[in-house]
Amino acid sequence: MIDHVYISVTDIDKSLAFYSEALKPLGWSIFGNYDSASGPEGVPDLYGIGDDTYGKGKAVGSSIWLRQRKPGETGLYLGIVCDTNELVDAAYAAAIKAGGIDEGKPADRTYFARGYYAANVADFDGNRLEFVHKAWNPKRH
Repeated sequence: MIDHVYISVTDIDKSLAFYSEALKPLGWSIFGNYDSASGPEGVPDLYGIGDDTYGKGKAVGSSIWLRQRKPGETGLYLGIVCDTNELVDAAYAAAIKAGGIDEGKPADRTYFARGYYAANVADFDGNRLEFVHKAWNPKRH
């Protein structure tokens, strides 16, 4: 689980489409934008994608906020919790279908630990996602 992460991208619309499709099997969706004009100086416009509990106030949720990349910024690596191996597979397939670049098909990653199942993709800006199921983690509700 992740609370929130900012990801700097070169094309907001293309990136929103990619992330919303790649994360849809895990219950994530676009939920709104933050207009920097309403906040303090230095806070950028943000475009939010959240899991199915984010913002409901009944449990801790996670969100990703996309922002326009500035010259010289680097990409991001982000691990996202999946409750089952099948959800790792589904998220990986959705990310590839949405235009993601394969960086490691779904598989056991016993070199990290027994029961560690993951897949890796990159978006078109070099940001990397790892969808991971750790057998020892309890399922989220």
